[in-house]
Amino acid sequence: MSELDNAILRTIIDTAHDHFFLVDASGRVRDVSPGAAAVYGMSCETLIGSNVRTLVEQGVLKPSVSLEVLRTGKPAQLLQHTGTGRRVIAQAHPVFSEGQLACVVSRSMDLTDLQLLQEEYALLQQRFSDHLKRSLGEGAATGELDPGLSSLKGVLEVRSGVMQEIALLLKRVAPSDANVLMLGESGVGKTAFARQLHRWSARGEGPFIDVNCGAIPESLFESEMFGYQPGAFSGSNPKGKAGLLEQAAGGTLFLDEIGELPLAMQTKLLKVIQDGSLMRLGDTTPRRVDFRLVVATNQNLAEAVEEGRFRLDLYYRLNVIPVTLPPLRERREDIPGLVERQLKQLNHRYGGDKILDSGVWQELMGRDWPGNVRELENWLERAWLSAPGGVISTPEADVLSGLSEPHRREPRALKATVEGDAGRQLAEGEGLKDALARTEREILAALCSELASSYAIAERLGISQPSVVRKMQRHGLRIQPAS
Repeated sequence: MSELDNAILRTIIDTAHDHFFLVDASGRVRDVSPGAAAVYGMSCETLIGSNVRTLVEQGVLKPSVSLEVLRTGKPAQLLQHTGTGRRVIAQAHPVFSEGQLACVVSRSMDLTDLQLLQEEYALLQQRFSDHLKRSLGEGAATGELDPGLSSLKGVLEVRSGVMQEIALLLKRVAPSDANVLMLGESGVGKTAFARQLHRWSARGEGPFIDVNCGAIPESLFESEMFGYQPGAFSGSNPKGKAGLLEQAAGGTLFLDEIGELPLAMQTKLLKVIQDGSLMRLGDTTPRRVDFRLVVATNQNLAEAVEEGRFRLDLYYRLNVIPVTLPPLRERREDIPGLVERQLKQLNHRYGGDKILDSGVWQELMGRDWPGNVRELENWLERAWLSAPGGVISTPEADVLSGLSEPHRREPRALKATVEGDAGRQLAEGEGLKDALARTEREILAALCSELASSYAIAERLGISQPSVVRKMQRHGLRIQPAS
């Protein structure tokens, strides 16, 4: 390597935000970047020459990602605690020479700042929770909304205490650019709250780019998200195209179903978050991007990290302000406002002035609504269209009770399949992966003949609708409801 190459490499290491270690095959530290001293509580001169096994024994760091790579010979990533009380994400990669593991290059990213921000958020949450309880106590007799939430009337229709608390918190964090992670079951209103967060923010006049990560084919994901230069690939727009990340400039980028993001794209998204820039396909010059990131999922991302389906470092980058929206069955006080809003929209859309019969309210308030707000809105639209007169009465509403049946009964075909497979052994030469694929196909085939849509199948299985569509395509299945 030339002197210039050495100088360039040293400059990259010395100025990088992450902290680098070079460890030889015996576990001895050969080199570190300057920033490592503050994180690990030892001078660089002391760290260099130390053995990572000794550092673990002394409590300088634990566990050691370099030792894990030396043990397995494979790249590793883990959450590490340092003697200075810091939490870092450590990644390491093996370097081979002539077929032998020669050294390990590791880097660590300090999570302390993120942790402090989360602690500040938790304190803020408690403070406004106490304020909300006082407000609700004072206004309980009149049934009025908290004054700070008056702007939500007709938009989000929050009446329950828990949803008012969430709305208040979002309103307080909106002026910042902190990443927000929306959690909750499908249909609880994550997109609506993300839009309202955008309106409250200083970026409210900018674009709100809504992206469903599960709806974009993996083969097109990079070009859609990052854009491309003219002539980047055959069939592309000859003028090139700005990706969705660039389109969100000055506004908010909302990534729904973030748990469906392919691993390769997770790496690229992490780099954009860290660097504030991206590279279009076919380009050689990075472009600066400036947007507020809000993501949502109905999955357990912590479990996805443990299973290797989601990057640990990206998870910590996203999980700055976590907001969990409860299902509708746990906040039934919100149902009347949601119904009133939906009826108003339906009357405007279809040119009528229909109202609900008083007998229907018991049905609405008593359901569990496994599909949450989305199911309630669909139920009301079907009720509106089915009612012959100006009043949606109980008989017409009763016709719709089958809408929630998939959540209450076990499909006949699925039950038969499961019972028929009970005790079946693996076929000769069949491995676990093939057996799981076969079982998955049989279950999906049974549901395709029993249920009327991919959304119903998704709700029955407890996964996202885009996941169902991809699985059906992989197995060559189509919806064929029994007559």
